[in-house]
Amino acid sequence: MTDPARSRGHRCPPSGPPGPKRTGVRQVQNPRLQPPATLAAPADLFIALDIDGTIVDYDGRLLPVVRRGIDAACRRGATVILATGRGISGVLPIAKQLGLTSGYAVCSNGAVVIELNGADHYEITDVVTFDPSHILRELREAVPGALFLVDDHTGMHHTTAPFPPGELPAGVPEVSFERACSFAATRVTLRAPELSAGELHRLVATTGLHNVSYSVGWTAWMDISPKGVSKASALEMIRTRLDLPAHGTVAVGDGTNDMEMLRWAHWSVAMGQAMDDVIATADAVTTSIDEAGLAFVLQALLKGR
Repeated sequence: MTDPARSRGHRCPPSGPPGPKRTGVRQVQNPRLQPPATLAAPADLFIALDIDGTIVDYDGRLLPVVRRGIDAACRRGATVILATGRGISGVLPIAKQLGLTSGYAVCSNGAVVIELNGADHYEITDVVTFDPSHILRELREAVPGALFLVDDHTGMHHTTAPFPPGELPAGVPEVSFERACSFAATRVTLRAPELSAGELHRLVATTGLHNVSYSVGWTAWMDISPKGVSKASALEMIRTRLDLPAHGTVAVGDGTNDMEMLRWAHWSVAMGQAMDDVIATADAVTTSIDEAGLAFVLQALLKGR
């Protein structure tokens, strides 16, 4: 689609996969994060933030200290980009809650990019779609009883059956399986409430998925995107469009769908509750979402710089 007017990202004026079980509150210690000396000054930072498990907890709660940290980064001139597996309808309430009314957001794991134009308006600037029919049929055979969510080219959700309560926005339309197969999809989600993440991994491995990218979360929730499309690919496109330096890129996340953007960033930080392979991908690790880990990252980015 056509390149919109250039913008410096979000300037400052609950749906999604379920997260890990909490293990109780423990004393919070400062992780003493140290950004690299080569990182750009705050006004040239391009900060990509996952939503669930990074900005808000798995019940959709935003800690005030995290909100203040994002405000502070914006006031220092940093470009803040939401980068999430959520569709557009799941992104807009978070952007509004954070007071982000302009700039870009990466949705559907990079398949959809929007530009915010005020608190309640947006434009879809970039979309990558794929034909989900073959994949849906393979997965239905491999995972009997699976629930499917298909996001179309406008970012609208469609489900083949109701998802567990609280996992999707209210009012998502239910369609037949054949209708779901007919959409030009930006994302397909498989949910198998009766399975563990490991069991889902093993079943999906038998399908030999090709020409798509996929990731499995904390539970039996799998997101499928067009091949080669990720949060990182969308973020790099936006960074180039905004003419921001590669050495100013920062990424913070907690999920397997964040691993590409953690590798992409000049400095990457995993949330403390992330799985081991996600932590191993990042340059640093902060405290968990319950311990306001993102606030420590933002503080480190601005302190003394």
